[in-house]
Amino acid sequence: MSQTTFPVIFAGHGSPMMALETTDVTRAFSRLGEQILKEYGTPKAILMISAHWFTHGTYIQSAAVPKQIYDMYGFPHELYEVKYPVKGSASLTNAVLNLLGKDVSINDAWGIDHGAWTVLLHMFPDASIPVVQLSVNHDLSPQASYELGQKLMSLRESGYLIMGSGNTVHNLREADWSNPGGTAATHRFNDYIIDAVTSGHYEPVIGYTAHRDASYAVPTPDHFLPLLYCLGAAGTDNAVAFNTTCNLGSIAMTGFTFGM
Repeated sequence: MSQTTFPVIFAGHGSPMMALETTDVTRAFSRLGEQILKEYGTPKAILMISAHWFTHGTYIQSAAVPKQIYDMYGFPHELYEVKYPVKGSASLTNAVLNLLGKDVSINDAWGIDHGAWTVLLHMFPDASIPVVQLSVNHDLSPQASYELGQKLMSLRESGYLIMGSGNTVHNLREADWSNPGGTAATHRFNDYIIDAVTSGHYEPVIGYTAHRDASYAVPTPDHFLPLLYCLGAAGTDNAVAFNTTCNLGSIAMTGFTFGM
């Protein structure tokens, strides 16, 4: 692959406390950020598709300085003092508007949420790369989410890094804070997704609801759909899984790189 074409990244994000931690997961994010900068250079901007901006309709941000969103409750005070002060990117916003046309509109009511900044502060800690968030559209089917991602593919050749942030398995109602690993259902579904993505067979991922554990692993689609946007934007690029651990019983931290 040409060094001028940026990869696509899907990041599994967990507890917001990840922002304050140094673990195998956060160290993997740090290594990934360093690798991108070394092998591809600094992206002009990052298009972030975070599970936490889950909307009716598709929206893109245009703020010159997007606000940081602390969209979590009940955590230690120090977490709400974490700052990740990025700028926006008018050129990226306009590029997305041109690619998606009538299917997208500007909305600056949101900002850079914890699905984005808890990952990015480990990958690119100096916050010098502009970030623009694209919402996850509640009204799109899995197939349509994948197809929207395909429309974004050309951004990679224009110097932009496309990232999705969510989870292959995300069931907070079944979370077990005493379980450092995953349940049998979590591992079955997570392994199924990993096998399909890394083999380049995306149909089982798009059709994930057919899996026996789908209702357990993906009780709501918000955290899963960012992966489908990434698959579309990745095209036929090779996928590699990283951060494949599971925790809290019902959370999978699996991430993928495409085209690296």
